[in-house]
Amino acid sequence: MNTINELRPLALEAGIAEATEAAIERMRAVRAAVGAVIFGQDRVVDEVLVTLISGGHGLLVGVPGLAKTRLVETLGVVLGLDARRVQFTPDLMPADILGSEILEEAADRRRSFRFLPGPIFAQLLMADEINRASPRTQSALLQAMQEQHVSVAGVRYDLPKPFLVLATQNPLEQEGTYPLPEAQLDRFLMQIDVDYPDRAAERRILIETTGITEAAPQRVMDGEALLQVQRLVRRMPVGVAVVDAILDLVRAARPGEGDGDKTITGLISWGPGPRAAQALMLAARARALLDGRLAPSRADVAALAEPVLKHRMALTFAARAEGETLPGVIARLVARLA
Repeated sequence: MNTINELRPLALEAGIAEATEAAIERMRAVRAAVGAVIFGQDRVVDEVLVTLISGGHGLLVGVPGLAKTRLVETLGVVLGLDARRVQFTPDLMPADILGSEILEEAADRRRSFRFLPGPIFAQLLMADEINRASPRTQSALLQAMQEQHVSVAGVRYDLPKPFLVLATQNPLEQEGTYPLPEAQLDRFLMQIDVDYPDRAAERRILIETTGITEAAPQRVMDGEALLQVQRLVRRMPVGVAVVDAILDLVRAARPGEGDGDKTITGLISWGPGPRAAQALMLAARARALLDGRLAPSRADVAALAEPVLKHRMALTFAARAEGETLPGVIARLVARLA
């Protein structure tokens, strides 16, 4: 099978099957450990894990009370990461996240500045209600997400590895918020919608979380093991058919593209750029590994199209007036891949 990895040295890929099998078993243990604490959100858990093992950042969108914070805390324990949480508010300043310098005076009365790292110096950061902070604070965080370091007073400070951000947004409360600009939304690998659990899952939540004891997450991995899985994801072979499916999908979602369906592209105000194709490639590999397979398929591309593309597109005013939705448009684009 022709793959995009076929030009690499054979020695480099010699142990990829064995390493992938070991990673698959490890991720099964992670899913089981998270599932023992988080109920009724299997799709959300899988999409968050796909995001993390792809090495990307995730934007979780859902109403309060759906265990978004608990999910991030659980992942921090299960993955063995240093996890921290920042509640974003309108008065939050960049220094509250990045850190700042303070002036100290020694015993000999000499003065010097010392850097106090902010909460961003964590392996897993939860940015709670990110759209409540000012654009200045948002941009400080999102720049660090992209560049993997911060600069304070002209001095560069590298962030820990891995460095992963899971941000949350409340879709209902619009007052007092600063929506993320399109260029900053593009920094998130996926937008993960957190929905209400079904009746059976909510029944289990009622029974298992209101008693004297409650299940506690158990550590399964550590930061170095997660980095190894992230590197493995980038080594997984991808068939030419999958590459073409990604290109067909992303390019068809852009208005004005020659190979797009005019009845669909006419509904789109602006579409995804090359970063979307990169995200879809990594996410498809990660989903295959999470599902116990050695290489991704076109089905992985179809399944991940909505969370990868939704925050990278916008509909025209006329399309919205006619009742069109982004999930509906993306579903039509995916149907064209068949």
